[in-house]
Amino acid sequence: MGDPVAGTILVVDDDRDAREIIARMLESQGYTCVLAEDGPACLDLARREAIDVIVLDVMMPGMDGLEVCARLYADSELRKIPVILLTAKDDLDTRKRGMELGVSEFLTKPINKQELFTRVRSQLHSRSLVKQLEEADEKLGKEPLS
Repeated sequence: MGDPVAGTILVVDDDRDAREIIARMLESQGYTCVLAEDGPACLDLARREAIDVIVLDVMMPGMDGLEVCARLYADSELRKIPVILLTAKDDLDTRKRGMELGVSEFLTKPINKQELFTRVRSQLHSRSLVKQLEEADEKLGKEPLS
């Protein structure tokens, strides 16, 4: 997993500076970033764009990150997108609820750049493998077995 896997990352944080810093870090590694400032914008962009991974802040006004996750995972297409949940607190209840919802990874703020890169790369690699399996399954389903 040494070579980076190309991908589009949706960065969601109500703090504009945090959002832009995370995007700059990821773009420095060759990733394409799409930015959202809140939960509704995240859900809208996830439906409209080809998103490979979502980096999502937990603590946002209105719809928090856990509610966004619940809505993502309730959608048969959006649930395939891995979510890396950002939290300012190392709160076991938040992590437990996130895991119950299906969150792929957690990062605690302030973000360690190398940890962010490693987790994003890992999730992109996993997403790539899942897509390959889906394509192979679809191909097998359309072609008669000899």
